[in-house]
Amino acid sequence: MKISTVRPRDLGESEIVRWREIQKTFPSLDNPFLSVDFALAMGRLRNYVRVAVIEDGGEIVGFFPHERHGFGIGRPLGGSLTTCHGLISAPELKIDPRELLRTCKVSAIDFDHLVAGQPTFAPYETDVRPAPVMDLSGGFDAYIEQVRATSAKNYKTVRYKERKLGREQGEIRFSWDSPDTGTLRTLLDWKSGQYQRTGRVDRFAQPWIVRLVEELHSLRSDDFAGVLTMVYAGDTPVAGHFGLRTAHTLVGWFPAYDPAFARYSPGIMHHLHMAEHAADAGLHQVDMGKGSREYKEWLKTGVLMVAEARISRPSPTAAAQWLRRVPVNRLRTVVVDNPTLFRAADRLLKGYGRARSALRPRSAAQ
Repeated sequence: MKISTVRPRDLGESEIVRWREIQKTFPSLDNPFLSVDFALAMGRLRNYVRVAVIEDGGEIVGFFPHERHGFGIGRPLGGSLTTCHGLISAPELKIDPRELLRTCKVSAIDFDHLVAGQPTFAPYETDVRPAPVMDLSGGFDAYIEQVRATSAKNYKTVRYKERKLGREQGEIRFSWDSPDTGTLRTLLDWKSGQYQRTGRVDRFAQPWIVRLVEELHSLRSDDFAGVLTMVYAGDTPVAGHFGLRTAHTLVGWFPAYDPAFARYSPGIMHHLHMAEHAADAGLHQVDMGKGSREYKEWLKTGVLMVAEARISRPSPTAAAQWLRRVPVNRLRTVVVDNPTLFRAADRLLKGYGRARSALRPRSAAQ
């Protein structure tokens, strides 16, 4: 078996075709963050992106997209920006993970959204948990009947608020797969505001992430595309989402809404419309990503399993990375798994966000 590393731009056409062939063959890889198109886009914007090409007997049997940072620090492609990592290969492929890291010239790599059960990484999995999905394989009507059966009260409440929004603000309409860049800008502005209000890091303060989203929004093919959706009340945008899709799966990425309409629960309303149009477009599921948010619990009708794992080679850099990341990741897991702790942490972050927003005008004036 031979492993070599290249930049995404150095992949040949035959390698790109082979990547797509492998991904389409195995359902466990049906995620746009594992697509060669995403790796190519990341490679155009970030010079630390690499791809390990795995060959056996002269035949390409797998790919491992990743990031190689200074001092030999490795990260999965997209890091915390993405929600699916792993090998693009047949499910049974098993290689020496430390040899893989050595060839990639990284000392350690941490995964928090790894495709669960891949033999190369499975022995290193420290946690495996479900990620909720909206299963549309039987069509939208079958999906919504299951939601109504398991979450009747929530469903009725959302539909009531939707009718109320329509009466008070204008007729409800939904835009699926909008090409409009102005609409995308509106959504990103909402998301930046949400990050700031809730005390989170504003990802769109980084210009390269904005460029990445804009580039992905412009991509259109049968197997990969960026999908922009928006709910309107009359002519007023209320709630939207930008995500990526394969031929069968739409992955939730950046949902947001105008806080002026928060009383109407526009985000959940939007998800229901998005699911309906996704089913009409021939998609089989909407992957909402792991997390214990209440709306995911009652919208879900299935799950995918994702894992956390850490692989390292003996080195001072790997030891330092362990000290910096692993205890924090374990604390985060404890908080997320405990509803009381999660609510307390969420309140703390929102309080921090409000305080930061209150101080911003004075700082600007200075």
